[in-house]
Formats: sequence, C-alpha cells, structure tokens
Amino acid sequence: MPDEVKRRFVNFALKETELSPRELAVTFTDQERYFVSESTVYRVLKAHDLITSPAFIVIKAANEFKDKTTAINQLWQTDFTYIKVLGWGWFYLSTVLDDYSRYIVSWKLCTNMRAEDVTDTLDLALQASGCDRVHVVHKPRLLRDNGSSYVSGDLAEWLQDKGMKHSRGAPYHPQTQGKIERWHQTLKNRILLENDFLPGDLEAQIEAFVDHYNHQRYHESIKNVTSADVYFGRDKAIPKQRPSRGVAAQYPVR
Repeated sequence: MPDEVKRRFVNFALKETELSPRELAVTFTDQERYFVSESTVYRVLKAHDLITSPAFIVIKAANEFKDKTTAINQLWQTDFTYIKVLGWGWFYLSTVLDDYSRYIVSWKLCTNMRAEDVTDTLDLALQASGCDRVHVVHKPRLLRDNGSSYVSGDLAEWLQDKGMKHSRGAPYHPQTQGKIERWHQTLKNRILLENDFLPGDLEAQIEAFVDHYNHQRYHESIKNVTSADVYFGRDKAIPKQRPSRGVAAQYPVR
C-alpha cells in the first residue's frame, strides 16, 4: 500500500472506530475505489497500534440453519430478546428477520411477550414486505422457538388465517435459530454500551441500529454486502463493480 493511501486509510480507520478490519477493508474499497485486503488492513492497524480488544463480551455465534433458503421471504425467523431500561424495568424486542438476506423486516418494542405482540410484529412484516398486498404462491414460513407466546392457540389460528406455515426450533437448541440469535448478540453488543433512561431513548437506539444493520453493515456470510442489498436484489452486481487486487493502480490517489 503506497504511503499516501496508507495515510488516507489510517485517517479513515480513526473515523470509523466501530468497524472491524474486514468491514474497514470492504468499506474503504467501496468508498475510496481502491482495493485493500483484510490482511493488509490488519497489518496497518497493528503497526499503528489501532488493534484493541472490544469493549463488550463477545458471545460465540450459533451454527447456521441446516436447511438453507434460496430466496427472500421463503423463511422468516422470529424471537424475543429482553433489554432493561434503568428505572423502568424490562422491555422485550420482537423481531422478524428474513433468513436468506438477514434483513430485519420488522420489529416492535413491547412491555410483554404475548401472542398479540408476535402477530403485531408479523403484521408489520407482511406490510413491509408487500406479502399482504400481492398474490404469492407461498407466504413466508415462520421459524420460532417454544416460548409460550409462540405455542399459543391464538397465534396458530392467526397464522392459519394468513396462510402461513410455521415450524418450531428444537427444544433447548437455540442454534436452530442461529441467525436471529446472532442479530440479538450484535444488537446488544452495540446498544448496551450505553444506559437508557427512557423507553423512547431505547426505541430510538434500536431504530437507528436496525437502519445501520440493514443498509450499512457488511455481512461476511453474504459476501460482504448489506442485508438490504440482498433483500432488494442488488447483491449480484455489487462485487463486480468493486476494484479487485491487481487493478487498484487504475484509481488515482487523491
């Protein structure tokens, strides 16, 4: 890496302190139109003493779902996670995640974990995806765990009325829903670094992070594009447009 490019990269890395070496490599390549590899990024960061331990506890990611999807809206994963607001108590985040793209289709911050909260989140997902307005051969199949709100008769009736099939994750085996469990981990690693004193503050943080997760965060498992790129069909063209190793010299150094 030429000295001028290295200087630009270090300045870039100092501004984007929340990105990993992999994310820095892809983001710099996209924005600056100059290819850098993850290994080069790591060496430059290490040389400038910019490799630090994370400020949060990293939880090992779960294994992937064994029956892989081949298109968006084939399978949605849904689950609750809980977050505490000081002085207010526990709140519960209900999320619907598209299995193929990892796109967060919808979410709702709740004070309980009821079947009604699940159906409200699914209604939002059906509206956001357009599956409630257009004719589709198969509605998205729902993968959920065995919590009381998911095994209730009310939810089963709602799903039947909407023409949606569903399946349960294996008891005591959260890896079945590895992608949404990984979403919970990523979300909490970010927003739990700050204390929320009002439910509205928490909701605003979640909204901002969902936007970042869907539209800005590069996912290694989907070839370093964003979830929105995959969900909206842009993912095939993006890697072809990126500069690659050996052709970086085409791009002038500013």
